[in-house]
Amino acid sequence: FASYYGDHMVLQKAPAGAVVWGYGEPGASVTVALSEDGGLIVMKKTAPVKGPSGTWTTVLDPMDPGGPYALTAGQGSENVTLRDIYFGDVWLCSGQSNMVMTVSQIVNASRELAAAARYPYVRVFAAAPARSDVELEDLERIDLPWAIPTAENLGHGNFTYFSAVCWLLGRYLYEALRYPLGLVEAAWGGTPIEAWASRRALRACGLPRDAGRPALVFCTLLSPALFSSVSPQRQLSGPQTPSVLWNAMIHPLLNMTLRGVAWYQGEANAFLHTDLYNCTFPALIADWRRAFHAGSVGQTEPLLPFGFVQLSTYRRQSPDDSFARLRWHQTADLGLVPNARMPGTFMAVAMDLCDERSPYGRRVPGGGAEGAATKLSDPNPASLLFLGSIHPRDKQNVAHRLHLGARAVAYGEKDLVFQGPYPIRAVLEVSKALLNLTYNQELVRRRRDTRAFEVRCSSRPRGWLPAPVVAARSRTVTLALTGCGTLVLGLRYAWAEWPCDYESCALYNTQGLPAPPFL
Repeated sequence: FASYYGDHMVLQKAPAGAVVWGYGEPGASVTVALSEDGGLIVMKKTAPVKGPSGTWTTVLDPMDPGGPYALTAGQGSENVTLRDIYFGDVWLCSGQSNMVMTVSQIVNASRELAAAARYPYVRVFAAAPARSDVELEDLERIDLPWAIPTAENLGHGNFTYFSAVCWLLGRYLYEALRYPLGLVEAAWGGTPIEAWASRRALRACGLPRDAGRPALVFCTLLSPALFSSVSPQRQLSGPQTPSVLWNAMIHPLLNMTLRGVAWYQGEANAFLHTDLYNCTFPALIADWRRAFHAGSVGQTEPLLPFGFVQLSTYRRQSPDDSFARLRWHQTADLGLVPNARMPGTFMAVAMDLCDERSPYGRRVPGGGAEGAATKLSDPNPASLLFLGSIHPRDKQNVAHRLHLGARAVAYGEKDLVFQGPYPIRAVLEVSKALLNLTYNQELVRRRRDTRAFEVRCSSRPRGWLPAPVVAARSRTVTLALTGCGTLVLGLRYAWAEWPCDYESCALYNTQGLPAPPFL
């Protein structure tokens, strides 16, 4: 069998068929048998071994959720049997360090680790960080073979395995679905989206711009906070080279039948090609979908559900707006998903889950980031004045918001509110210098913040002025446009690297979900 098939694994359930592949003697054929615990054979498949790669592939008949089963591949007198296999939904989790953060690094870690034993049907697998200049057929290394969750393998060490966001998402989905889930982690801290995208996807966005050089490295100065607080065995500063993680960590998985993808990435692109993210992100999603659909012989659905976490925070009081711009670009500049440019997607807003005291990647006055020494210099010395952390420890809220989106978008749960309120209409009262904003949901105003809304005015076309809320009703807010003149050129909300304190942005819905930022 290929590297990512093993004892304890979860294979994708019906209506899709699970793709299984492996290695054999070219020219011969391999017999694959699925049997119940008692030995009764449920199905048999025969697959030819193709040269010169010496690989075989077969698609199992769609199976209802459940198990345990044994899967045997045989050629001649040689047999390999994998045991304790279940059918359920398989989710791939990818991205950078906020996806890599393990269960031992989050709030209430000891309680979360102790709870692992209650979820034996949420199985976990982690690919090891690897890079390649060419597309690989199989994973080079594995950090965690398929396993039943334990405190040890969920909290192996800082930024190793297993991903807290991935685990909690799987656990919350299991509580809603009540059948097995398989979670596959393929993530690496400090990595830009360009490393995870295929050459084909990057070309759609005009990258890499210097295609004549075979192994182009983006020369970039990224913030050291992205790379700090690392356990000795893992350098968080992942590769920046285009496509090297697609080649080594995603391309090998394409034959796997998937139910969905969860993505937490973008911090690195707040410092690199920020304003191309509104192209590179939708291009990556479309390309992964095409590739997983083709690689699974059509078993992974063409509109593979794709969930992501909108960037959280980094530095309090930072005047830089690159995080705000990237949050906007994560929605393809439309503010809300799913949308026409990003169908079948869902988003967890995280800008209100800041964590000033997180020990993972804190900025300290007069020094670099706490934790491990960093290889890269800070391009912005002023950032040393801002306290904050790029690695907030509240991953429970992140995963909760993400799982709501999955239930609504991937599983089609009707009438489930999975995102915060968003404006649908703006009416200007010129004589009173007021702007009335109507939202699509009932509003809960948690904080009276004079700077939450800002306007760009004809009287001052270059800067942004605060537009304080002077009245709020169930679905509308009224903003004062004092000194704005007759024309409003722009309006934005929560447009800052650190827009509010913990769970205290200005607007939420009655379910406690924050209104996303907009421009």
